[in-house]
Amino acid sequence: MSVTREHLIHSFLAAAGWADAARVPMGADWSTRRYERLTRPDGVKAILMDAAGDGAGQVPPFVRICGLLRDVDLSAPDIFAADQGQGLLLLEDFGDDSFALLLDRGDDPWPLYRVATDVLSHLHDRFDNEAAPDIQRYDLSLFTRQVALFGDAYLGAAGNPLTAVGRRALDDAWVTVLTRVLGIVPDSLLLRDYHPGNLMALPDRAGVRGCGLLDVQDGGIGPVSYDLLSLLQDARRDVPDDVQAAMIDRYLAARPGLSRDDFLASYAVMGAMRHARILGRVAQLAAGGGKAKQLAFLTRVWGQFRAAIAHPLLSPLQSFTDQHLPPDGAVPHILGK
Repeated sequence: MSVTREHLIHSFLAAAGWADAARVPMGADWSTRRYERLTRPDGVKAILMDAAGDGAGQVPPFVRICGLLRDVDLSAPDIFAADQGQGLLLLEDFGDDSFALLLDRGDDPWPLYRVATDVLSHLHDRFDNEAAPDIQRYDLSLFTRQVALFGDAYLGAAGNPLTAVGRRALDDAWVTVLTRVLGIVPDSLLLRDYHPGNLMALPDRAGVRGCGLLDVQDGGIGPVSYDLLSLLQDARRDVPDDVQAAMIDRYLAARPGLSRDDFLASYAVMGAMRHARILGRVAQLAAGGGKAKQLAFLTRVWGQFRAAIAHPLLSPLQSFTDQHLPPDGAVPHILGK
């Protein structure tokens, strides 16, 4: 971090009344954002988000989505101070007990997945799409742009870079399957990275407010199937089949007007698309020297992708994949094994 950036942060904290706080760096995962935990002499804590450079563009949507979530009585961090132009926020500290940490230490997964599922039911029942005309829409155009990374990065890393004809065939396949399902389930606020690493246990809050929500800056309006898929088909961990099935049943029971067949069709297509995007991102990391933590996801995510495209609605993607990739997805080749 440059001296100039540190001076900017110090001035920001001083203006917010936190100049005398102790600062401890926190870990990062996929993003370029940097975090610190701040503790004032009186013991009050907060989190500093430092999103320098291009990352500053993520700060206004983060603030906006947090406000929308709090408006429907969910637990997104309060914003204590902000310099959005410089990419600096001072946030409420939700502590260290992410659902991922609790699962990794062996806590019972059932209560965690139940409350995480109930958060989505609550959100989708109460959120008014018309109240947020300014946030992005997860529509055909946005989804196809996001999934382009699969063709651009993954196929090349697998040793079979796409020709112009192959690129058109892949684009056509995605458009075909997405067109079949967009609109068959309702749209609501979609958080995109809804997984245990971004969910925080807040035991002093009751019900769905006991689940703190982080990393929401990529939120927008999109299919209600997406975030449940993100939760249950996590790139980072294996979720038991019985937990997955029970949480789908739980969500549908809470929303009785939703067709099960339509939901499962949308769920499969959203899964294929999400897994393909992650495959592309991990392939990028591999090409750049990689991060062992993320590269370890590759085998799991390839399996999730193959399972998703087995759905009959995804036959164009399955045909394309069978023509361009081996059954193992060239995962050993990408990992250099």
